[in-house]
Amino acid sequence: MMDAPAGGPARALDRVAAMATAAPPPRAFSISLKWVVIGVCVAFTLYIAVIPLGFLLWQSFFTPQTAAKAAVFTLGNYLTAYSSSETARLFWNSLRYAVGVASFAFFVGTGLAWMNERTNTPFKSLFYALSLIPLVIPGILFTVAWILLGSPKIGIINLMVMDWFGLQSAPFDIYTLWGMIWVDGLHYSPMAFLLMTAAFRSMDPSLEESATMSGANVFQVIWYITLKLAWPAIFATFLILFVRAIESFEVPALLGLPVGIQVFTSSIYQAIHRYPSQVGLASAYAVTLLLITSVGIFFISRLSASGSKYSTMTGKGFRPRQIDLGRWRWFAAGIFFVYFSLIVLLPFLVLLWSSFQKFYSVPSMEALKSLTLDPYRFVLSYPNLSRSVWNSLFLSFGSATLIMLITSVICWIVVKTKLPGRWLLDNLASLPMVFPGLVLGLALMIFYLNVDIGVYGTMWIMFIAYVTRFMPYGLRFNTTSMMQIHKELEESAAMSGASWATTFYRVILPLLKPGLLAGWIYIMIVSIRELSSSILLYSPGTEVVSIVIWELWENGQYVELSALGVLFILLLFGLVMVAQYIGKKFGIKEH
Repeated sequence: MMDAPAGGPARALDRVAAMATAAPPPRAFSISLKWVVIGVCVAFTLYIAVIPLGFLLWQSFFTPQTAAKAAVFTLGNYLTAYSSSETARLFWNSLRYAVGVASFAFFVGTGLAWMNERTNTPFKSLFYALSLIPLVIPGILFTVAWILLGSPKIGIINLMVMDWFGLQSAPFDIYTLWGMIWVDGLHYSPMAFLLMTAAFRSMDPSLEESATMSGANVFQVIWYITLKLAWPAIFATFLILFVRAIESFEVPALLGLPVGIQVFTSSIYQAIHRYPSQVGLASAYAVTLLLITSVGIFFISRLSASGSKYSTMTGKGFRPRQIDLGRWRWFAAGIFFVYFSLIVLLPFLVLLWSSFQKFYSVPSMEALKSLTLDPYRFVLSYPNLSRSVWNSLFLSFGSATLIMLITSVICWIVVKTKLPGRWLLDNLASLPMVFPGLVLGLALMIFYLNVDIGVYGTMWIMFIAYVTRFMPYGLRFNTTSMMQIHKELEESAAMSGASWATTFYRVILPLLKPGLLAGWIYIMIVSIRELSSSILLYSPGTEVVSIVIWELWENGQYVELSALGVLFILLLFGLVMVAQYIGKKFGIKEH
């Protein structure tokens, strides 16, 4: 939980008192600057949230444009998208995939969260800290690692099991729908674990204790009490996982496309890369994907607004009573260790092993004799590597900084003013949340192909995509902090003669610092590993690290990819450590 640094309001009052002794600036200028800043932020929000959506819908009604034939208006894209049996199969695959991933991730994450919060499992604090590590591993690297582990031809797990039990064929096949669900479900399970841990931690356990004293066993308490009270969190977590799975790109592209298992995201990607490019058909698919994610986001917001009837936390303090598992507590700790091995240890180790090979080979004594640093030499001398690292850092740091500054003004308008229509501004700023990354990239590609302002084919179009995609997350971080700032601090500053700009800079922003830093750290981490919105927008010279990894995979350079992946993961861990240090030094405190 992020709290303001001790004495934050007191320091703000000191700044207000200091401003009272300063000569007040001209009032006319302060008012004009206030409305200029508000107007710029509102216009910026409308520009990045609404215009790409409009052009996406517009493009879905046009045929492909070629050198010999201009684009013409048509309903054929929707007829192709909605009338063929292929589309019905596409929809069914997407639905099964998303429900499967959400169910698997939720089941694993919730079970581990319950053991972590309600039992005396050893090393719980360590396992909680370890659960944060997978959040910084890019999806493409996690998927590649599981290909090296679970492929029927080269997968280490398959080859070991076949050798141990004398099997003639591989027992596991990662290139199936169930294999896709396994990989993406594991990747998203830490999210379910963290969300459900928060729900169990904030739940008053007195009703569970009463049920236990009445003679109910552990499973009856879980089914009739715990899960009933946690229903809003359960439903919201499942919906979040479903939305994340339906917009997933890496797993469907790397595991589904090679064997003909298509979902909406992989079909959009393929439609764009045909010749002539089927942009209209891709837009029609994207509209369907937008509708699905919009329904999910709508139910999440409705649930958040009506979840108070399930509240059990009151002003009365409580201390959760943990269930004594007896000797089974070590079995529970073993489950945590196996889980950590599946999501962190095995994927990282297989990438590390592969990164020291001339050609990919399974672990053996003979392969151990041919270890080499050639893949690392190749990566470090790769012509685009330094530029792609710089591009990734620029996009992540720049987008995180701009997002947190813009959303701080938007949150001030929504929370602290009575301007008519401020609720609409909040909704518009949150609109990009329903854009899957690939759909957002497609919308921006269409828009800047038709409105040539000099950003298409440059890094600025990717910068716009990152700012658009992650702005709703910055809004959530800043809104929480803004609601904790009392209006009297602004009123005191105004009575002291401070302009709006001075008050915002010297009072509001310092008090927002915990939320600003927390949001900046989160957006920086998720944007530096972003692939889905970049895959349609990059051009030679604007590649980011995730794109270089994608290109190495498509070229079959697996050992070089592994070396780059190991370096990339270590870089991300280093950035997280630096970000945590900065957060603790400048006021982000965990309780």
